[in-house]
Amino acid sequence: MTDISQIKEHMEVIGADGTHVGTVDRVEGERIKLTKKDSGEGSHKGHHHYISTALVAEIEGQKVRLSANGDVAVTFEEESDGGQA
Repeated sequence: MTDISQIKEHMEVIGADGTHVGTVDRVEGERIKLTKKDSGEGSHKGHHHYISTALVAEIEGQKVRLSANGDVAVTFEEESDGGQA
């Protein structure tokens, strides 16, 4: 099992295929919050996205490698408009 506490701000998140998925803003519970600059375009622009820590396969230096390919991992992303409940 990967030690999630090793995930730090500004680490690159990559898919199992090596494609860029995002950049870590921080870890919140069981989710990795990605920076807004990696938020995509259109309706996704300006929103933070989250990826479950369950998708983390390993941590390689300054990279968080996921167990899913990049194009698949983004389908698991959750979105937040920044509002707090």
